[in-house]
Order: sequence, then C-alpha cells, then structure tokens
Amino acid sequence: MSTDSRSPEGRQKRRVLRSPRFRGSASSHAPRPTPGLRGQEAMRAAMQPQFKRTDPHLRVIPMGGVEEVGKNMTVLEYGDDIIIIDVGLAFPDETMPGIDYVIPDTKYLQERRRNIRGILFTHGHLDHIGASPYILPKLGDPPIYTMRLTAALLEKRLEEFHLKGRSQIHILNKDDVLRLGAFTIRVFRLNHNIPDCIGFSIKTPTEHVIYATDWKFDHTPVDEKPAEFHKIANFGGEGVDLLLSDSTNADEPGYSLSEKDLGETIDTVVKAAQGRIIFATFSSLISRLQQAIDAAVKHDRKVVVTGRSMVDTVEIAHNLGYLHIPKKTVITADSSKRLPDNKVLILTTGSQGEEAAALARIARQEHKTIVIKPGDTVVVSASPIPGNERAIAAIMNDLTRQGAHVLYQKILDIHSSGHGRQEDLKLMIALTKPKYFLPIHGEHYLLVAHAELAQSIGMKNENIFVMDNGGVLEVSQRGAKISQEKLPLSQIFVDGLGVGDIGEVVLRDRQVMAQDGMVVVILTIDRRSGRIVNSPDIISRGFIYMKGSEDLIREVKHEVRKVVETQNHKPHEPNWAYIRNQIRDQVGEFLFQRTERRPMILPVVIEV
Repeated sequence: MSTDSRSPEGRQKRRVLRSPRFRGSASSHAPRPTPGLRGQEAMRAAMQPQFKRTDPHLRVIPMGGVEEVGKNMTVLEYGDDIIIIDVGLAFPDETMPGIDYVIPDTKYLQERRRNIRGILFTHGHLDHIGASPYILPKLGDPPIYTMRLTAALLEKRLEEFHLKGRSQIHILNKDDVLRLGAFTIRVFRLNHNIPDCIGFSIKTPTEHVIYATDWKFDHTPVDEKPAEFHKIANFGGEGVDLLLSDSTNADEPGYSLSEKDLGETIDTVVKAAQGRIIFATFSSLISRLQQAIDAAVKHDRKVVVTGRSMVDTVEIAHNLGYLHIPKKTVITADSSKRLPDNKVLILTTGSQGEEAAALARIARQEHKTIVIKPGDTVVVSASPIPGNERAIAAIMNDLTRQGAHVLYQKILDIHSSGHGRQEDLKLMIALTKPKYFLPIHGEHYLLVAHAELAQSIGMKNENIFVMDNGGVLEVSQRGAKISQEKLPLSQIFVDGLGVGDIGEVVLRDRQVMAQDGMVVVILTIDRRSGRIVNSPDIISRGFIYMKGSEDLIREVKHEVRKVVETQNHKPHEPNWAYIRNQIRDQVGEFLFQRTERRPMILPVVIEV
C-alpha cells in the first residue's frame, strides 16, 4: 500500500492527483411500467433525447448492485476513459449449492482494459471490495484510489490471494481533487457502520455525477465524524446532472437509528449479564466493535477475539487508530478460562449463520477453546441477510439448548442499519437537487420504492431511471436515456479455487441432486455380443433407502434390461452413447411415474 500522503494537520489545501494516460448488443432496457411510476413507455421513448454519435456524453453501466443487494460495481465511461466504482461480491442463495461467492461479469471491461484509468472504492465491506482478488488481475491491475482503512482491508484481502503490490493503492485525503482521464473526482464523507465511508462527486467535461452508496445521515456517529453536509450541499449548488443513491432501506419510513443510540443498549446488556458475553457481529462493523469494547472496559471485562476475519479486522483497525483498545484489554481464549465468567466478553464472527464461522463452531461444540456454559449471554448484533434465516435459527437453537441466553434483533434493538431510511434518502435528493436520478444498491422493488420516493418530492418520472445490471444509461447536455445496448452479463460463480468454471448446467445438476438425489446404473456388457453379463447394479444416494425399496430396485433393473435388449435386436453395432441416453431417459421417466421425483440418473457402461 502506498504511503499516506495527506496534507499536514490543519492545512485545507487540496491535492490534485493525476493518473498516467493509458475504453454488447441488447434490446431496449427501459424500466418496466409499475403502478408507482406512471407514464407510458412509448411517451418516454418519444421524449428521449436523440444523441449524435459524435456528441460527448457519459455512459453509466451498473455491473452489479442493482436488482440485488451485493456484488456492487458501477462503470462510468466518457469517450476513451473508464473509471470503476467498487468491485464487490455477493453471497450465494439457497439455489446455489456449493457456491462460495458470486462476482460481477467483467468481460466488457476486459476487452477495454487499456482504457481503465482507475478504481474507486467507497468503503471496506466485502460486497464492495470482496471480488477484487478475482477481478483486478483480469483488468490489468489498475490503480486504486480510496481512504486509509479501506486500503488496509483491501490490501489484506489481496495478500490472502498472493496479489499484494500488483495494484498501486493511493490513499485519498477528504480534500483531494483526483484527475483520471476525463474525470475530475472529489470525495465527501458519509456515515455507515464502518469508518472511512465516502461518496464521490465526479465531473466530466459535460456532466456532474454524485455517487452515494451504503450511507446514512448519523448526527451522532461513534467516531464523531458526521457526514459532510456542507460539501454535499455545495455540490448541489454547482448543479448535479445525475445522482446515484443507496436504496437498501427505501421502503423503511422515518430516519435511521444512530449508532450512538445502539451503544446505550449494548452497555445495558453488558452491565446486566451475569456470565460471559459472546458478541457476534460482522467483523467489518468497526463502530459496533468499538461500542462492545467500550462497554467491556467500562464494566471491567476482558475481551477475547475469535474468528479469522474478526482477528484480522480488529488488528488492522487498531493499528491504524480506528479502534481504540486500552492496553491489556484483549486476552487469549485460554487466558479467559482463569477469569470469572462475568469478567469476559468474546467478540466473534458468525452473525449470519455461516457454517465455518466461529459462532457456528461454538454452537456445534467444535470450537477449540470456547464451550457454551449455562448462564452465557449470546448477542447477535446483525439483521439476517435474506436467505440466512434458517441457518441463524439453527445456531440459536443449539446455543439455547446448551444453556445460553440469546439476544437478537426481534427481541431487543441490538442492531442499527448502516443504510438511510426514507427521510434520509429524501434529504440527499433535496441537497443534491439532481436533474436525473438512478437508484442503486437494492432489489428491484427497492429501486422502484426509491424512484417513487423521488417522485414524491417533485422529481419527474421521465428523469428517473430504474435499471438492471448491464443496462447502459447515457447522459449528455441534450438529456438522458437508457441505451438500446445492454451488456449480456452472466453470473460468475466462485467455487473453491474455480472462478467461472461452474455454469448454469452444473448448478442445475447440483440442485437436482440436492432436491431429489441421484441413481447410478452400472452395466457390464459383453463387447462382442452386446449382452448384459451380470444383473445391473443400482446405487442410490439421496433418493431412496436401498434396503427398504427392493421391489422398486428390481423394477429399475428390468427397465434397464429392456433398453439394452431393444438395442441388441438392431442389426448394426450397439451405440453405447445412445444406450446410456436411453437408460437415462426411460429410467428417469419410470421413477417419476412411480415416485413423482426426478433424481439424476448416471448410467455407467463397462465393456468386457
């Protein structure tokens, strides 16, 4: 990581950073009509500006982060210059068995890697930096620009993949002016649940864009650094052509809860607990970690840190001064065994029910050093990501059975979202006064809710664009429109060491096996006669219990023999590939008729 080159304390002079000089066919991608977004598509099409190919204009391309929460990546393109904002991952849902992560499809950028002037990162959460090790090498390891904590977390992630030092990381000062090709970029501080979260003012020769993702307006943040309202208002005064803004809580009325208010709840829990406290949260929620540590210190508890990502993040944040931990506060798990239970607080990962995380191992009684005791209090300080509810419930069941008292969001205000609610979102629009608006960071229904919110405070429907990943928004002095072009983006799956080698066919096979199991049919065939040497062997996994289904197995063998005998009556040499397909089809159909299940059929033919 490059050395922090901030201006000396007290100087307000801006640095100007300059980069070295080094840019799909689709159908129309206008937003689908919805009850909340009135107006006909035909009317919008008629009103769209007619660009000339020679007109200078900005192209905005969401590569991820719209129609979903996660996998955030946005491309801005002006002439032959490209900048990228965030390179995040998404976690798999229940339809993706065996998949570790989902990352953006960057084929479009790989073909234009020479035109990439740099990558901007807003903050250090994995849905914004997590895909970097997989994607940066494909893009030629372009230069990176971000704040100090984000840079350190990103560097740690790249180091895990032996990529440290390949991309030059530039540390931004909040007052810097960054020039990357045709783009002039300034930063402004926002509040989230991790320090050093920023938004960007991005100017081209013809347009002014405000980019703000993962933010809320917190008037009493834990780090005592509120959002820079004055900067945001000044940008609005300069004239903003396009605003891109976070939609995560667009359906939540009111204002977001301050992190400092949550700190009072944490303090109350720590004070009241009679035994150990196991505090589970995201390792990247540094303000939350600070509050837990502060409460532990206040009530004379030592802190144990467990879980690899938690240990790494605490170390990085502490070394950089983002976490304030008094000396001798943090101890090892073994040392904590010599203390009374009411003198120990354990910080752990696993608030989302991750199978390999420390909290899950504790719940399964597989953790090397931490075992649940009756009287322990487990605090799950996070809201469940959709799809994780069952895993979290299973862990809480296991912890409760072992005598722990479990506190979570439904029974106690133990979590504060890092994303603004409706009143925060309206204030951002009011401060920036954009001509055009593109909601980002949310499922489609949340993008629509944010669009309707913008309408409610006076924005025109024709100036609001609800897009999907791969859509192209063109903005110029003539106006803004969704291009006829749409990038054909695919889901890129990470499975172990494999990146992109798992396609839809493999995933579908896994789904079939997960739902209905598999049946292996093994045939031994005489090469000369084409006849079955021995009775077919049937192996079932996840479909039926073999010992209790002898009659069904016998019938399957009969179906297999019929296929082979039918083929043998033909005068030409047996086509074993054809026979395997016939077995697959006919046995599959037979089993569906008998069981109304469709297991995967795997025929194996052995010639002797």
